[in-house]
Amino acid sequence: MPELPEVETIRRTLEVLVINKEIERVTVNWPKIIKHPEVEQFKDALCGETILKMGRRGKFLIFYTDHLALVSHLRMEGKYALKDHMEEIEKHTHVIFHFTDGTELRYRDVRKFGTMHLFQKGTEMEELPLSQLGPEPFSREFTLADFSRKLLKTNRMIKPALLDQKIVVGLGNIYVDEALFRSGIHPERLTNSLKKAEISRLYKEIKSTLHEAVEKGGSTVRSYVNSQGQMGMFQLELFAYGRKGEPCKTCGTPMERKVIGGRGSVFCPKCQKKPR
Repeated sequence: MPELPEVETIRRTLEVLVINKEIERVTVNWPKIIKHPEVEQFKDALCGETILKMGRRGKFLIFYTDHLALVSHLRMEGKYALKDHMEEIEKHTHVIFHFTDGTELRYRDVRKFGTMHLFQKGTEMEELPLSQLGPEPFSREFTLADFSRKLLKTNRMIKPALLDQKIVVGLGNIYVDEALFRSGIHPERLTNSLKKAEISRLYKEIKSTLHEAVEKGGSTVRSYVNSQGQMGMFQLELFAYGRKGEPCKTCGTPMERKVIGGRGSVFCPKCQKKPR
């Protein structure tokens, strides 16, 4: 699933490709992707709207038009591509935004897990799926004090706690593993067992890891590419994710993998001491 760096890269790419394009009509080939409102209302509302800006909230893309906010979650396999209307439509293309200039923004999703919600502009942050999200990692709202308070008031394992999007948004399996490795924290540590210095280090590593990943266009793992078909390069910098059995880049100990909170987690048993 694309995480914050990948979604931010897609946002930046789409901002170049689709800003100021007017939507002539919308084709929906898989209605279940449209979660709000009803499909016909969704299509009718977007006709005549012009895309003015691209936004992002956590892992969600937001298309801002004259009057509306389209909230799009790519989930596992969702991809956007700008095409000429004469180009052949690929299999698994489920939503097409037809523009008045003859181009089309096509949403393709092999597994059909993606979602789209359409709201009146200005109300999107007050409604699900965005209303219950935690702070953005690069925002002023993401403070060390608030981060510490949220971690210390629960006794969950740190890996699933960071994945739930309420403490901080945008982190998924890749970047939680990376931030924990860089912080020297085992993914099974209980949040309320963390020392002040460990929380401070984790806070800094979450921000720096995500910043580095954004600058490198995200991590190309499995099938992620941006909206122009370009791959991210941060996967070359990964310390933990996908490196089971490989030597730790810091100490040389073979990296281990364990399912924690239902998610595969890769860590170094020496650099990230297991809790007793």
